[in-house]
Amino acid sequence: MKNIYHYDSVSKALDELNENGFNYDFNQHEDEILKNPNHYEIKHIYRYEGESNPDDEAIVYGIQCKTGKKGVYVSGFAANSITEAGQILLDISIKSRKK
Repeated sequence: MKNIYHYDSVSKALDELNENGFNYDFNQHEDEILKNPNHYEIKHIYRYEGESNPDDEAIVYGIQCKTGKKGVYVSGFAANSITEAGQILLDISIKSRKK
């Protein structure tokens, strides 16, 4: 993982990632992450924090596959909103911080 950013909204993070070629929607293809989590590297993390409600918090991941495919995954930040794929990406980001 290279960078963690803070933006005013998820859409601003998605726009910037799209401008940099991260245009594949991994939320629609979570199964790819679940089947081969070791094939993915997190290049960017954008964190969106709601002003008053923790349910408004989200993390936007800029992900690159070993094949070169670049895309995004948006995950809720609250403990009850993290999917299995979101947990895998969180684990990948934590492991890369330890390096």
